[in-house]
Amino acid sequence: MRMLRCIGLFTLLAFLAGCAATGPKMSEVKSTIPALSQDQGRIYFYRTRSIFGAAITADLRVNGDVVGRSTRGSFFFVDRPAGNYEVASSTETEKKATFALSGRETKYVRTYVGMGILVGRIIPELVNADEAEKEMADLAYVESAKK
Repeated sequence: MRMLRCIGLFTLLAFLAGCAATGPKMSEVKSTIPALSQDQGRIYFYRTRSIFGAAITADLRVNGDVVGRSTRGSFFFVDRPAGNYEVASSTETEKKATFALSGRETKYVRTYVGMGILVGRIIPELVNADEAEKEMADLAYVESAKK
């Protein structure tokens, strides 16, 4: 019986490890990220390596356009003109965060999994730069859906 539990635990851990994104870390790509132009702002999206809801992913939309996916252990960014933005994600319900973006301004949107009735919900929230940069340091860079 003990051997069966060990095998089950090993299988679960292997599954959860496979749900995390792979790619270069923020520390490896930071110097290659282009500077912003005067009229563009940048929105970083990221999700920590939390095991809770590890297998749940969802598209992330900015003003209705899909820009990428919320995937455990990853980050990406999109550049947008100054203006008002709504970030949304849907699983069983839609969750949103809204904000204004100025030229040369950077916003950070952390996504996390919240409890749902049938499945977990991907929830976007604005995070201050200091907290976001600490949390993003070891996350994997993934390409955005560039729209």
